[in-house]
Amino acid sequence: MAKVLTYKGFPLIRSGNIAYYGNITDKYIVMLQVLSSEKVGDLDVSGRIAVQLQLTDPAAPASERIVKSTEKNGLYEAVDIASIWLERALAGKRG
Repeated sequence: MAKVLTYKGFPLIRSGNIAYYGNITDKYIVMLQVLSSEKVGDLDVSGRIAVQLQLTDPAAPASERIVKSTEKNGLYEAVDIASIWLERALAGKRG
């Protein structure tokens, strides 16, 4: 069985240029989409990343599933805001 990467206790699953942060069984999850990247040596380094806090309820209309969204420069900033939003949303806090 493959080991799942976690950050601050939540799984971070990647498929192509999209990553999902959080547990799909929780009320909220965060989607991170790489919008741009650049080659640094042999590595592709993320540039702009779209971050969306989403409801996981399949019964919710698609237009209402996105609770918050932003764009950040680099993976660190994107995952940092993702963890803050997810923790607050799951705790029932505003903001």
